[in-house]
Amino acid sequence: RFFRQSVILATLSGRPLEIVDIRLKDLSPGLQPFEGNFLKLIDRMTNGCRIEINSTGTEFKYKPGVVVGGDFTHDCNCERGMGYWIEALLCLAPFAKNPTNVTLTGVTNKEIDIGVDLFRVVTLRLLQRFGVEASLKILQRGVPPEGGGKVVLSCAPVRKLSAVDILDEGKVKRVRGVAFSARLSPDLANRMVHAAKGVLLKLLPDVYITVDHFKGAEAGLSPGFGVTLVAESTNKGGVYIAEEVVPTQEQLEKEQMTPEDFGEKAAKLLLEQILRGGCVDGQHQALTLLFMALGPEQLSRVCMGQLTEYAENMRRLLELHFGVTFGTQPKPCREAPDAPDRLVVSCVGQTLVNVAKRSA
Repeated sequence: RFFRQSVILATLSGRPLEIVDIRLKDLSPGLQPFEGNFLKLIDRMTNGCRIEINSTGTEFKYKPGVVVGGDFTHDCNCERGMGYWIEALLCLAPFAKNPTNVTLTGVTNKEIDIGVDLFRVVTLRLLQRFGVEASLKILQRGVPPEGGGKVVLSCAPVRKLSAVDILDEGKVKRVRGVAFSARLSPDLANRMVHAAKGVLLKLLPDVYITVDHFKGAEAGLSPGFGVTLVAESTNKGGVYIAEEVVPTQEQLEKEQMTPEDFGEKAAKLLLEQILRGGCVDGQHQALTLLFMALGPEQLSRVCMGQLTEYAENMRRLLELHFGVTFGTQPKPCREAPDAPDRLVVSCVGQTLVNVAKRSA
């Protein structure tokens, strides 16, 4: 279930990894095609790694190599969104020997993975606070099932990460967003925007959602639409809470949901994320924990909402691979007594000036 996390942390720590009985009792046992595709990306990003998979795909052995980065193109499996691969690249690229410049093709927006718009607006700004400089350019939009999207991710190596102290949530001062449509009428995106603003404008006046309409080669291979919303707080450093909705074919055909339904859904999911609180939303908790652990030997603290299962597992694996210890302290929300308690997560990092040397 957390295959990607295990491979990333094994690569950064230089520890060999062995996983057995992978989905042994499932109808389709073993590694899935998108996981095999992910291993190809790891092979391109590193030098000297060794990957062994048995004939049924239920046993996997991995000996990490040196993270080298480089300039290459990778075709992502359309079962998952590009976020599945971009998140892994952002974990590895800052510690590579060379600058990383990767062109990815596939599905740019899929609800189970972080969308490319959120990476560009939220994730990269969060990483800047750790001293990581990266950029993401969206050249073509691609939606399920055929994809056809194209993005370019660039990231420079870092000599040393920065410690962070992000405790003040502030209050939400504005909401920004983008609604897109590809190979469909732009009216669908406009209807989503109207419905989402109908919910959000009851709570604050500063709501602005742009509409991106893609056609021709820029629209990818499949028709589709979606919306991404980002809430920004009054905190000086900027706290961003994000939510994304990309309809599936099943929702459109069987449930007969309209663009208005998806616009309202996105707005309500954003409000739910704000209620959970914290300076980092649920989709970025695991990434934040990773860079806290790999930072300098100084105390880093971040206020989060209740940890997701994905973040809890990242925390467990970081303690296993790097020996870091995370402390948590409840922090009640004074502005909304009925809201869930926040958590102040703290840890002293393990300085990794150059993980490539350490792996070697």
